[in-house]
Amino acid sequence: MKQKIMAGLDSFSKAMVQPLMYFTVIGIVMIVGVILTNPEIIKHLPFLDTPIIQTIGKVIYESLMLLVNNLGAIFAIGITAAFAKKDKHQAAIIAFMGYLVFLKANNVMLGELDQLAEMQPMVGLNGTGQSLVLGIQVLDTGVFAGIILGVLFGYIFNKSVDTRFKGLMEIYSGNRFSFFLIIMASLLLGVGLTYAWPPVQAGINSIVMFIKESGSFGYFIYGFLDRALIPTGLHHLVYTPFQFSALGGSIEVGGQTIQGAFPIVMAEMNMPIDKFSDSIFWLSTAFTKMFAYIGIVGAFIYTSKKENRKKTISLLIPLLLTVLLAGITEPIDFLFVFTAPILFLIHAIFSGLFLVLLYILDVTALYSGGNIITATLMNVVSGVEKTNYPMMYLLGFIQVVLYFVVFSFLIKKLNLKTPGREVLEEGNKDEGVKTDYKVLTTEEFEQAITGFGGIDNIVNIDNCFTRLRVEVKDGSLVDKELLSVFPSSGVVVNKNNIQVIIGLKVPEYRESFGNYVENKEK
Repeated sequence: MKQKIMAGLDSFSKAMVQPLMYFTVIGIVMIVGVILTNPEIIKHLPFLDTPIIQTIGKVIYESLMLLVNNLGAIFAIGITAAFAKKDKHQAAIIAFMGYLVFLKANNVMLGELDQLAEMQPMVGLNGTGQSLVLGIQVLDTGVFAGIILGVLFGYIFNKSVDTRFKGLMEIYSGNRFSFFLIIMASLLLGVGLTYAWPPVQAGINSIVMFIKESGSFGYFIYGFLDRALIPTGLHHLVYTPFQFSALGGSIEVGGQTIQGAFPIVMAEMNMPIDKFSDSIFWLSTAFTKMFAYIGIVGAFIYTSKKENRKKTISLLIPLLLTVLLAGITEPIDFLFVFTAPILFLIHAIFSGLFLVLLYILDVTALYSGGNIITATLMNVVSGVEKTNYPMMYLLGFIQVVLYFVVFSFLIKKLNLKTPGREVLEEGNKDEGVKTDYKVLTTEEFEQAITGFGGIDNIVNIDNCFTRLRVEVKDGSLVDKELLSVFPSSGVVVNKNNIQVIIGLKVPEYRESFGNYVENKEK
């Protein structure tokens, strides 16, 4: 039972990583858009303020933000494809169509029940518990629905893709039958969520009210949940009411009542006041985005194995820049939330504690969603009296050091499998040095199949960043010597889970070997 549970968690973690592998590229390109269009940067670099440069920047930034804002859809499709043991491209197409069916079913049901929220002029659907996903107004479940659907779709696909009918029903065999089942599941979930999700939201609202009335402890809970709920995508359901409703405060400006932390702070930026109001603390969770991830990434690189360090740096630095310049933390969060959950728990605790310190020390600085460059410029322009930003940087330095020391200690002490610390056999070389793709011959493919215990022993073929991962029925049948046909730096056998360490060319080997095995089975 324990082995099955661990294997399941490993499969889930691996599936979660697959869609996030591309966020390194997304972050690098998005940074260009951020730099070109940021108002504070433009003030200091006025030559950027030309129509053509601004248009280019907006096209880049907003196009890439579309991917970030639709992470739920990416998870639904990517996790399904990752779980699929065959016909992965068909599984991905079916998952996308199933996700659309789910969205529309939920939208139609909300309409039939007369529960569709009205768009507000200033804040849209913020604070209503609903959102627009791919242009469809649905209940706001963040990435949670996408993750659940991806796992469910993957399970349904694997269980049904080999189903065959005879006669007139033969056309509905295989992946068409899988699609039929996924449509049914999508319709049921889209409708069922209309009834099941409001109680979940009610529970979240109760937590929100408790936070509001609990002073410093409330700020701790607020900061803690902002990180702790990242894996479910529910964290925004906690901060949204404070940032866009009366829970975050209210002020009168020109006879008009402004409610919510975000609108209040935006208004106060252009008001002749001595200091930002306490509403700004509901925006201060971005403090952790600006500093903590520097310490986290530093710890991951420092504790990585020497042979993996270059690979780890090339993976993490672009992701760190994405955090610092775009405030997007999920690509790093999902690298360790499942493989080292104790670190993520500490991460959430530290986030809450530092939010309390900001409140106690009266640091009313601006954080600009975690964009460290924009935040720096905005605080300098606003002035020390209004923001107390020097104290913010002192706390930021302390946070970086604290994260680095605590994470480094625990990673080594508990031998946690953070990036760059994959288990290598003695004598293995650098995973990242294999740069040339070698086309395997038919004889070499057959040798590899024999090395994995034969065609009937192979259950699933997949890969992560650098490893070919093969699940087999009986690990005792595996012959590591025969698997030397792959240009690898080692083979790890963990019961029924086999890992061939190839390097950055592993996707090509997974595809070629997987296609050969699939065709041979037919």
